[in-house]
Amino acid sequence: MTNKAECCPKTKERQEKEYKDLINRLSRIEGQVRGVRGMVEKNSYCVDILIQVSAINAALNAFNKVLLTNHIKTCVTNDIKEGREETVDELVETLKRLMK
Repeated sequence: MTNKAECCPKTKERQEKEYKDLINRLSRIEGQVRGVRGMVEKNSYCVDILIQVSAINAALNAFNKVLLTNHIKTCVTNDIKEGREETVDELVETLKRLMK
């Protein structure tokens, strides 16, 4: 098993409000995914499942928007102020991956 520090050396201390918001969003998404699983297990109609999956995708996109906004306002801004311009390149690469 890979050590977390080896695969993800960067970390971020989040404000309590930001942390709670992200965790609450993820908890709702987890609930939605469990609901879709239940629908599949109960042989629900395909269209009904697809609509719920679409709602999950929208919730994940909203989560990404919040996380990206917070990242730009904190991590990216702070790194640029401290002269770590490579963070802009990292952001550009991240945006490319998100826009596939």
